[in-house]
Amino acid sequence: MTHAENLPGWAAILVSLLLLLGAGLGLVGAIGLLRLRNFYERVHAPTLGTTLGIGSILLASMLFFTVLQARPVLHEVLIGVFMVLTTPVTLMLLARAALYRDRREGSAEVPRSTTGEG
Repeated sequence: MTHAENLPGWAAILVSLLLLLGAGLGLVGAIGLLRLRNFYERVHAPTLGTTLGIGSILLASMLFFTVLQARPVLHEVLIGVFMVLTTPVTLMLLARAALYRDRREGSAEVPRSTTGEG
């Protein structure tokens, strides 16, 4: 079993900075979710926070285990690919569903499209 005491100082500092960056971006996304006014503004903050935050946390994990095991550890790349592909698609689907709902209800918040879509 590997132990964090065996991690060199430079790697520990870099892993810590990446984890703090990821946690900070996640916090900013959560605060944006709470503070912004309507759904269309709220949906962007967690999406960006999740994508960028999870990226730095995954880099920290890859660095940590690569240095400890003295071999490349790339399992986290699969998680990163999954997040990069699914998060924007989910945002798009949620935004389109909300836009459809608001247009159907005649909400004044969302103007009708002038491009002939709706």
